[in-house]
Amino acid sequence: MFEPQFTPLDRTLIALNNALDTLGASAVARRPNPAAGLAATTLSESERRDIAGLMRINHTGEVCAQALYLGQAALARSAATRAHLLHAADEEADHLAWCGARLRELHSRPSLLNPLWYAGSYALGALAARAGDGPSLGFVVETERQVEAHLESHLERLPTADTASRAILGQMKQDEARHAQQASARGGTPLPWPMPRLMRLSAKLMKAVAYRI
Repeated sequence: MFEPQFTPLDRTLIALNNALDTLGASAVARRPNPAAGLAATTLSESERRDIAGLMRINHTGEVCAQALYLGQAALARSAATRAHLLHAADEEADHLAWCGARLRELHSRPSLLNPLWYAGSYALGALAARAGDGPSLGFVVETERQVEAHLESHLERLPTADTASRAILGQMKQDEARHAQQASARGGTPLPWPMPRLMRLSAKLMKAVAYRI
């Protein structure tokens, strides 16, 4: 597979452009929004605020997903692994666009700390890639499984009448499960203890903060 040769400056500029695209609310979905065509739901003010907080968490999660995948792809050992990570990032960009659109419908905004979440996640993705393609893909498996469980908890919490948010999160959950399966099939190796626990703790912190800020 032919790969273009980039200088360190090229790679830096590409990384900055990717960050600006992710953080600048310019994500464009390639697939139709699962909530398209669904009737608007009448929500109480307390329901609207709660749903907006949940969708802000999910939007931040997708900001982190972009950064993780791009950080891993930047230092992937093989062209095949890099291509796999970039393809997954493209699909996750759909999630980012869908969550952003739902936040706007709820008259709310993304987390003000998204630049911080992005920078930390990119560094974490690059660090995982330095360990090799097997551990890097194993990191994808563990991340996606934890996200899948988190999305299930949000689906249980959302009002039944909020069909728009439920449709978006339902499709996201299916995609995350598929990404985990694909990464495992490509040779992802289980992460050593206590990495999964540390990942859950950091995700818990992010969710608590992003819900409000």
